[in-house]
Amino acid sequence: MVEFTRRQLMATSVAATLGASVSASGALQDEDADTPKAPSVKGEIKRFATTALGAEVTGPEVSANGTLFFSLQHPSRKNPAPYNKAGIGYVRGYEFTEGSEFDALGVPSSNEAQGRVRVAGGSYELLAQEGDNIGGNETLGMPVTPDNLAVEEYPGARYGNFGYNPDCNRLIPTNEAETRGYLFTNWEESPGNVTRIPVSRKGKGRWEADLRNAANLANTEALRSIGGTRINCYGDISPWGTYLSAEEDYAHPRVALTTKVSDVVGDSKGPDHRGAAQFYNRPNPSSIQEAVDRYYGDNAWFVQGYWALAGLEIQAYYLGAEAVDENQDLSSDVDPKTNLRPLGSPYPNPYRYGHIVDFRQPAAETPQPVKYHAMGRAAWECPDVQSDEKTVYLTSDGDNKGLYKFVADRPIPSYDDPTDVAGTLYAAKVTNQQAAADNPPAEVPLEIEWLEMGHATNREVESWIAEYDDVNQVDYLETHAETDWKQDIQQALEEADRTVVKQGNQNYISDRDIVKWARQYDQRGPGNVDEELRRVPFLETRAAAKEIDATVEFRKSEGIDSRDGAQPGDYVYVGISEVNDGMSDSEGDINVDRVDGGLVYRATLEQDYNISTLEPVIVGPDATDPADVANDALLNIDNVFVMNDGRVLCCEDADQYGRSFPNDCMYVYTPAELTSGATETGTETGDGDARTTAEDGAAATGTTADGEGTTATADEATATTAEAETTAADQGTTTAAADDETTTTTE
Repeated sequence: MVEFTRRQLMATSVAATLGASVSASGALQDEDADTPKAPSVKGEIKRFATTALGAEVTGPEVSANGTLFFSLQHPSRKNPAPYNKAGIGYVRGYEFTEGSEFDALGVPSSNEAQGRVRVAGGSYELLAQEGDNIGGNETLGMPVTPDNLAVEEYPGARYGNFGYNPDCNRLIPTNEAETRGYLFTNWEESPGNVTRIPVSRKGKGRWEADLRNAANLANTEALRSIGGTRINCYGDISPWGTYLSAEEDYAHPRVALTTKVSDVVGDSKGPDHRGAAQFYNRPNPSSIQEAVDRYYGDNAWFVQGYWALAGLEIQAYYLGAEAVDENQDLSSDVDPKTNLRPLGSPYPNPYRYGHIVDFRQPAAETPQPVKYHAMGRAAWECPDVQSDEKTVYLTSDGDNKGLYKFVADRPIPSYDDPTDVAGTLYAAKVTNQQAAADNPPAEVPLEIEWLEMGHATNREVESWIAEYDDVNQVDYLETHAETDWKQDIQQALEEADRTVVKQGNQNYISDRDIVKWARQYDQRGPGNVDEELRRVPFLETRAAAKEIDATVEFRKSEGIDSRDGAQPGDYVYVGISEVNDGMSDSEGDINVDRVDGGLVYRATLEQDYNISTLEPVIVGPDATDPADVANDALLNIDNVFVMNDGRVLCCEDADQYGRSFPNDCMYVYTPAELTSGATETGTETGDGDARTTAEDGAAATGTTADGEGTTATADEATATTAEAETTAADQGTTTAAADDETTTTTE
């Protein structure tokens, strides 16, 4: 077992504890030596857009007529209106048709340019925005309780401000020309939300949103009855024409980072490195990191995903739990202001979150959500369903995560009842560890094989999940503490925490059952484990994958996509936001050189829709690269969207690193085979400018959101970054921007 104590983390890797937001620290820069071919591109990339200060570029969608939609997610409140509020928008006046051209957009080199959304063609226009009133007199993106009270009225730690984090957008058309339809949008919050907005295209490429008939699907009984959702991130349109939303529940890790459950079973000495999932039903769950630091001092460890426990108590109120009454006569040791009075039922069941949600009947008065529990449970960034309608690839965001595949027994839409969908869950295993070790990522395709984890029907997995529906915060204390919480809740809470650290949370699947499953898996094969153990890989997917030595090292595995109707021979693209920690250490299956700027892999679909090789096609910059290198390189890839002509939209959720500007960008990647005479572009760090656009050191001219051209020259490369907001650390640090009255959380 690798020892991840507080002392060792601080001494050996600031990045492992604090994530990319500490890019300016000496510790990070010392570790990030120049990596050959970082940055580099096999083909070319051109900047199409920069978003407003503080915001990510999220939710790209290109309609059949070439309209690009994307979201303005968590922008700085200091930006001028309307860019100081989150929103959903589109590009008017430029269409992404096959082979369409544009001049690369220059860098935002002034405060004015940094404070707004800029595009290389046309203008960016908002369809809907944070705070908008929609149908039923509701607020866009705002979940409500069964009593119709906005959840923001309730106490408890927030995952983020409601209505502030729109992500995925997908257009479900209602006419053949795709000029009318429903725009589905994910909202990264807890409780999670999906909105459906009727949109239509008018004259001169203008789109209009019908907010009076828009809906927060979180507030429908159909969604609430299955527990609602958490942290809806990216998604896709299924081949059968429905909207797929991915739940990115970062709180799913059972044990932290590289630790296995088998490492902590038995007579292990010292703290056992529990992850956030073990504290799901703890009173005030997101304060567990503070408690672990206090209990264990220098031997404390990073409780992976602890910050994503924020919002769970608000999720309970969304489900109908009774809020703490501060005027109630409570024991002197109960402090309602710190929310330590344990909540009873209904309380969120962890096994109901971290799934792919299919919104069947998307144009009906109320779409019918189905969670594909048989596809496993993780911090899903996105699903990519192939045109065989059986094979689904899934990426899990965060540190030390896996890459997964689900193959249904027959085409998914052929099941009359989607709860009957049956199939096999697989985890990827990288097999060329020796060839890849200590080499630049640009030079190392990863060879993978797929380890079968188990087979089940959706109905079976849901029945296993339902067994944990009645678990609540009272159970956490009464199961794990000797002290009566009604007499001394602080003492009871510490006793319970320490018991869970040593023995695991007895309210959920036990450590010993996971180890027993893995032993039987090894001895009998995945299809012959005891019936009561079949649930393990579907409910504890990451922990199970670790036990069978799948590659649970990817850091951060973000977007995944292939073009609509992709066939064998086409590509699946996978974005890895950062290449560090598990991918660049000396342990496990992946030991490539570190590139904090991340990379993009692609894989060729084989005849059976399998993929077996991840080929690097875009490599980002090192954290230490200067502005003349970093400014025009893809940095910290997030969403990827493959257009039907084979080009790829690449969106950033970036740290600034060496850039001269703090804004995130959207690039268009054109593979080498689609460029006329193009070869690999970019140079090794230290050999000069690695720009891959037509700028090549000259001024870059583009069209901004207000239709005016902007020119960025080398003399303008120094940007003011005083307003740049700190990105929350991947490893769990939650950073509050006091001036913006919000909390941004990423992993």
